Amino acid sequence: MTPSLGFRAPSVLALGLVSLVGLAAYFWPFFADPRIGEEHGHDAPWLFALLLALLAVVFVAELTTDRLDAKAVAVLGVLAAIGGALRVLSAGTAGLEPLFFLLVVGGRVLGASKAFLFGCLTLLTGALLTGGVGPWLPFQMVGCGWVALGATLLPPVGKRAERWLLAAYGIVASLVYGALLNLWFWPFMTAGAAPASAGFVPGASVASNAQHYGVFYLATSLGYDLPRAVLTAVLVVLAGPPVMAILRRAVRRARFDAAAEFTPTASVPPRTAA
Repeated sequence: MTPSLGFRAPSVLALGLVSLVGLAAYFWPFFADPRIGEEHGHDAPWLFALLLALLAVVFVAELTTDRLDAKAVAVLGVLAAIGGALRVLSAGTAGLEPLFFLLVVGGRVLGASKAFLFGCLTLLTGALLTGGVGPWLPFQMVGCGWVALGATLLPPVGKRAERWLLAAYGIVASLVYGALLNLWFWPFMTAGAAPASAGFVPGASVASNAQHYGVFYLATSLGYDLPRAVLTAVLVVLAGPPVMAILRRAVRRARFDAAAEFTPTASVPPRTAA
């Protein structure tokens, strides 16, 4: 069971714009001259400012379609605070991040735009609490927003199948997130910092650099991402159904995407004196 996605033009345009900016930020070194910017940290503050502005656009788009009110904002705030607390507890030690469990199950019940906002705000909250603010932050925010959004976009299935579907998604999303996040620094590593045949080669073809990056990921990142994937899947299987039941109850009370329905009542004839 999944909530109505409720795709509407303002939200779709805002989400599409944020995603395009995110994709460009991750993949532009493969298609542009890397000499344009040798230090990725120099443009990260601008990317962070642009991302916050675009998230505000998504938020306003939700407000203008009457899909966010005070209770809905409160639910998003509470979930983001819980996610930030999970980030503090683990801080990604050995790749073990229970935060991704919350992104998957929370994203599943919130709906597309709200799920993306939830993922981004959760990571931002965690970064502020742990002091993890740096040039990597906007990339982490977009990545976590996509993780939560992807859970919403999965097809509707029965309750029994849902936990296994989300567990499998948690594995894939955890690995893809790790692979994407490396791209914020990999093209700008100093010579010799990457393993042999695993460094970015300016001017090489996209296929060649993609092959180099595959070697880099297998040698340096896969061992870190696998524990995250396994932990996410295990938590979804063990705790996913009851947690989603609680979240769905909260979403219903917050009236996410609820349409007013009026049911006519039968008229009662007036009583007469005997």
